[in-house]
Amino acid sequence: MSNLPDLPPAAPEPDPWASLRAFTAARIALGRTGASVPLHEALAFKLAHAHARDAVYSVLDTERLLAELATLGLPLHQVSSRAQNRQEYLQRPDHGRQLAEESKAHLVADAECDVAIVLADGLSATAINAHAVPLLGLLLPELRATGLHLGPLVLAEQARVALGDEIGHLLRARLVLVLIGERPGLSAPDSLGAYFTYGPRPGLTDEARNCVSNIRSAGLPYAAAAAKLSWLLREALRRQLSGVALKDQADLLTE
Repeated sequence: MSNLPDLPPAAPEPDPWASLRAFTAARIALGRTGASVPLHEALAFKLAHAHARDAVYSVLDTERLLAELATLGLPLHQVSSRAQNRQEYLQRPDHGRQLAEESKAHLVADAECDVAIVLADGLSATAINAHAVPLLGLLLPELRATGLHLGPLVLAEQARVALGDEIGHLLRARLVLVLIGERPGLSAPDSLGAYFTYGPRPGLTDEARNCVSNIRSAGLPYAAAAAKLSWLLREALRRQLSGVALKDQADLLTE
């Protein structure tokens, strides 16, 4: 039997980059204990991974969203993609890009509109539940102030970004804006993305769209996102294009 006293466990070694954690939610400056990360950081990683998985399988809070969206003063439709459940949505991305047949009848347009807006669950319904209505509360007044004719709001389940192109085409919209839950990250399970397409129609691909991403309280704030989207949407309509040909130049100094 050894007579040596028991030694206390080694304290985590401080990380020289620890001060940078005040500026980002990224997993940096975790410290280390021996050759590994500290236990509390390992557990935090597992918890973040669980939150990301939960976000993928989260569902729209449909009743609350419909009630809140009804206060925004626009016609409201509820549709779904061809994907009949979450498993099919994840295994068949193409089904998430196509409207279910029974949903098409809800989207018969009497007249053209400048902008139609789609709220899609995507890969994180949590993001739509948390951020879509507050963002629209700031964005819609800016769009109305410029005289744009706004089309209906469409709440879409089991939806991919490209589903907005078919919806916009059926609504005879000059431009469609899709607010969608983005793929969850280990520090952002509730990130909201905003994709828009000029001249929406089925079959368009990613180069025809623009994206403003990471809209959330710990990312791009609502007010900044609304201002950026307002400028981009007006430019897309003025120049009659979107995608790789349209750059965000709102912050450039002009003479």
